[in-house]
Amino acid sequence: MLASLQALEGERHPATSPEHLHAATQYVIEQWRASQLTVDSHEFLYLGERFVNWIARPASCPSSGPRLILGAHLDTVPGTPGADDNASGVAALLEISRVIADGSWNLPIECVLFSLEELGMIGSTHYAKMLRRTHAPVLGMCALEMIGFTESQGLQRYPWFLQGRYPSTGTFIGLAANARSRALLSTVAEAMRTVPSLPVETIMIPGSGWMVPESRLSDHAPFWDQGYPALLVTDTSFFRNPHYHQAGDTVETLDLAFLTKVTQGLVTAIEKLCR
Repeated sequence: MLASLQALEGERHPATSPEHLHAATQYVIEQWRASQLTVDSHEFLYLGERFVNWIARPASCPSSGPRLILGAHLDTVPGTPGADDNASGVAALLEISRVIADGSWNLPIECVLFSLEELGMIGSTHYAKMLRRTHAPVLGMCALEMIGFTESQGLQRYPWFLQGRYPSTGTFIGLAANARSRALLSTVAEAMRTVPSLPVETIMIPGSGWMVPESRLSDHAPFWDQGYPALLVTDTSFFRNPHYHQAGDTVETLDLAFLTKVTQGLVTAIEKLCR
């Protein structure tokens, strides 16, 4: 994962840094193909331009049945190298893909690299709508959104209505779900808690999150909107990481041991859900 983080680090914006965004995208595709995963594209139009979500699937997965989707966005806002946001999620997605590539699975598993998240979850919105339009069954979706930063100085913050209900130090991974995603949350949280020294905190969000706008700022939200079970997996983003959308969001600021544990927990969750 460190090699992936180093390869991906750098501004990845379609307007201000298209060359590095393209290079980072090609890196992900090459890593997937090196792991013998099947790689497909999902094209969509935004403001008259063509963009692509990329999907990798283990060859051993069945082609039918409710699918489990793990997704992470690659793009950044201008001016940030985007190590935590969201090279951390992409690096974990690549490692998960490598680990599950030759496994035996009872259900389809998709690892999706989403485009244009920073412009309002554009890529994941198109993907979730396509799934609904084609009546595709979805077991659940997990959005890996900033999963590599911890702090030990008591800097963890929360919205006012959650103050005092969660730890004051940011050493945990957070899982956010809505009511439709309750069963998915229970299984994933139980699996992740089997990883030694990985604190896991959960929250249930009303409806599709419109009453808690901070809960909708990643690629799970379009799946909520389409009625699919979905989770946000996060280190709590700007509630913890002072480098959010800043030039200081570099690999050196990340907790690689924490990122490793989160990734191990997600693999365990996949095993519980798809075997």
